[in-house]
Amino acid sequence: MDRIPSVDLREFLSEDPNIKQKFINEIGKAYEEIGFVALKGHFLPDDLVDDLYSQVQKFFALPEDVKKKYEIEGLGGQRGYTSFGKEHAKGRKAGDLKEFWHFGQYVEDDPVLEKEYPPNVIVEEVPAFNEVGKKAYKALEKTARYVLRALALHIGLEETYFDQYIKNGNSILRPIHYPPITEEPKDAVRAAAHGDINLITLLMGAQGRGLQVQNHKGEWIDAIAQPDELMINVGDMLSRHTNNKLKSTIHRVINPPKELWGSSRYSIPFFMHPVSDMPLNVLEKCVDADHPKQFDDITAGDFLHERLIDLGLIKK
Repeated sequence: MDRIPSVDLREFLSEDPNIKQKFINEIGKAYEEIGFVALKGHFLPDDLVDDLYSQVQKFFALPEDVKKKYEIEGLGGQRGYTSFGKEHAKGRKAGDLKEFWHFGQYVEDDPVLEKEYPPNVIVEEVPAFNEVGKKAYKALEKTARYVLRALALHIGLEETYFDQYIKNGNSILRPIHYPPITEEPKDAVRAAAHGDINLITLLMGAQGRGLQVQNHKGEWIDAIAQPDELMINVGDMLSRHTNNKLKSTIHRVINPPKELWGSSRYSIPFFMHPVSDMPLNVLEKCVDADHPKQFDDITAGDFLHERLIDLGLIKK
């Protein structure tokens, strides 16, 4: 496959079973072959997107010493600010050329999880940043729920199979700022080749060249969404759970041509995570004589902890 397929979530929400099944077939095929789709018809309105980018730019424009007071030690970067170059891809030492922020779950009706998750960090200098971030988080979480329902049907599960695991899940909304490049990078790119940890990732800001996906021939292809689309990909948790039936695909964000080094890039992914005690054990429906079980049993929480160590965000 040499391009990212485009699908429309409104087809899945259709009352016509044939149109709904068309969406399930198309997204299932795409995730088995390339692991990425561009999605129209999501729940994120244009005005909310514009508000979020405006607030994100205001936050990252704050002085370094102000931003650093929101970098909370001991959280593994799971809430608040993470400074430039701190995160690196698994197996690499060079830090990525980015800084980012994490909004986490807004727990409802579960005091146990409320204690388990770190609280969201409130930015005093840009008060609307907090409110707009929460609205975007909720809209993307709702979109992700319906995508996972389609995938559950594709692999032969009950439509609402994932609902129990993603309600109050450990999901993250990550506004990223890739600052202007001021000198020739020695061994660093804006985001080195990596696979995502989570169930699925919903990416805002994939317009324009930069994001690239590695197809199964090993070729890098540009992943460019239309303005009304989200780029959505399979993460490693879902790949494990489905015995790699649904593919978690390696992707990267390349440095721009030298003439564009002076410009910033902003990108806002939503990482859909389940609750920590979700078993990621390979589904029986995804194992047969031709596809033996590939992965050991593990919970989502333990898998996440292992990967945060790999990324340099938690020390052993």
